Amino acid sequence: MYKVLGLMSGTSLDGLDLAYCEFELSEGKWQWSIQVAETIEYEYETQQRILSCETCNAETLARNHVWLGHFFGSLARDFISRHRISPMFISSHGQTIFHQPSVGMTCQIGDLNAISAETQCDVIGNFRALDVALGGQGAPLVPIGDRLLFSQYPYCLNLGGFANVSFESNGKRLAYDVVAVNTVLNMLAQRLGLQYDNEGLLARNGVCRSPLLNSLNALPYYSETTAKSLGREWVTDNVLPLLNQFNISIEDTLSTYTEHIAHIIAGSLRDDTLVTGGGAYNSFLLSRIMAKTQHRIILPDPVIINYKEALVFAFLGVLRERGEVNVLSSVTGSCRDSSSGEKVIFR
Repeated sequence: MYKVLGLMSGTSLDGLDLAYCEFELSEGKWQWSIQVAETIEYEYETQQRILSCETCNAETLARNHVWLGHFFGSLARDFISRHRISPMFISSHGQTIFHQPSVGMTCQIGDLNAISAETQCDVIGNFRALDVALGGQGAPLVPIGDRLLFSQYPYCLNLGGFANVSFESNGKRLAYDVVAVNTVLNMLAQRLGLQYDNEGLLARNGVCRSPLLNSLNALPYYSETTAKSLGREWVTDNVLPLLNQFNISIEDTLSTYTEHIAHIIAGSLRDDTLVTGGGAYNSFLLSRIMAKTQHRIILPDPVIINYKEALVFAFLGVLRERGEVNVLSSVTGSCRDSSSGEKVIFR
């Protein structure tokens, strides 16, 4: 049995998810459980320091890489002590700052050595880099977990900073980033002094504006058919200029962008779909998706909604520890499957 602490920090920057998970391979099938899990919300200053990494100089980025590793490590150390657990190792997603696979580059900060020093545990992380070096997108990474841990669901949809969908087709796992979700919705809500639009209430009270909606729906990314993934840079270069181009209220912008998300996601679904991630609590968004698809939307236990990604990144660490494939070329478009990730051994 593998006992692993998974750390997940997404592009929505709402906090660090920590999930202590157990995995066991029995008769060729993986059994798993989340024993205990928490989300440590980021303070405003922490969010801003992470966001500043997108435009800071090289020395500051290097310093923040180490700082965030010690920060993650201290939260993990306290979590381990508080719950009296003994993970075999920690598996960390890191914090994505740059993701530009078209030029062979992806960057996740949160120094693995600093996490190891704080926790006195072995640490596995940096899961995207090898796949990008092999010509892939380095994303999405969750589909291997969808295949091996959630195979009972035809489609798996995560509504986080970005939405991504995963499914089987002709014996291959396929997946891609669908559309920016909380990365944009939270940004808009923050213009009104809120962390996020709770249950989509602001969007529900706004009016969908067709000119903006049509412009968003026409973005070229959605018609690409090769392996594809999204990053904050894409939002900055493609979405924000459109949102700023139209002189409409924040509520109307939220309503329109929510309709856009629902339109793009509904067009991506071909079967019953498991929905997880923070966006699963946006009841207005879910209602708009359900209005546009005939397929069943399945909401699991809240623990799975909140911590599926942390669970899967813990599992990626298990597969890396075993030297088994944890990144699928059918998903990322790389030249081959890989067992990706780097390990820091604490001795």
